[in-house]
Amino acid sequence: MRKKVVAANWKMYKTPAQAREFFRDFLPLVSGHTRDEVVVCPPFVDLAAAVDATQGSGVAIGGQDLYWKAEGAFTGETSAAMLLAVGCTHVIIGHSERRQCFAETDDTVNLKLKCALEAGLIPIVCVGEVLEEREAGLTEEVLRRQCLRAFHALSGKKAGTLIVAYEPVWAIGTGKTATPELAAEAHALIRSEAAKSLGQDLADNLRILYGGSVKPENAATLMAEPEIDGALVGGASLDPKSFAAIVKY
Repeated sequence: MRKKVVAANWKMYKTPAQAREFFRDFLPLVSGHTRDEVVVCPPFVDLAAAVDATQGSGVAIGGQDLYWKAEGAFTGETSAAMLLAVGCTHVIIGHSERRQCFAETDDTVNLKLKCALEAGLIPIVCVGEVLEEREAGLTEEVLRRQCLRAFHALSGKKAGTLIVAYEPVWAIGTGKTATPELAAEAHALIRSEAAKSLGQDLADNLRILYGGSVKPENAATLMAEPEIDGALVGGASLDPKSFAAIVKY
């Protein structure tokens, strides 16, 4: 059995003080919860506060992005070493908003993935189609391309900690959710592509999360699908009670 992962992506919300308040309220609600791995990915300015607030709790902290160079004249960027130094264990790579708003490509996702794995961070790599691609029947083609390029020149041995998040972009923040059956089909396709690129052993153990308007009301139904190994939660992760309800689906 693959251990499920419930990850929060706070996007550009919360100050350090608000992050501390969140964990003050959230941690007692999930105390002793060991069935799933819980990861929270706040904005960069909140990371130190989040790591401090979660010491000894079992909740892991991750960055929302990283740059693939070790250091240099890259204004506004954050390196893997910086994330590790502040206490991060995970990092989100290739989120749909990074692709849409900041022109990230499948090739930059590949560079960031290699960098994260080399540094010892656990990468959560996001893939998924937009509404126009879904309506044009291109979902399979898009997912195959994104996976093929993201996993390019990676070895199964080095990619052992990899987590993938399937984000149907049309379901993010819209209130729409892919049916559990649709999500499971996409996850099976991603697992198949991982097997081709990284080997069957890795694919069998690969955790693939669903991300797209996950809420307390639909978490249990989604998680019941054998192909869904957890969730990447956006808006519903900003409220401690809401996120705790998803964690304890």
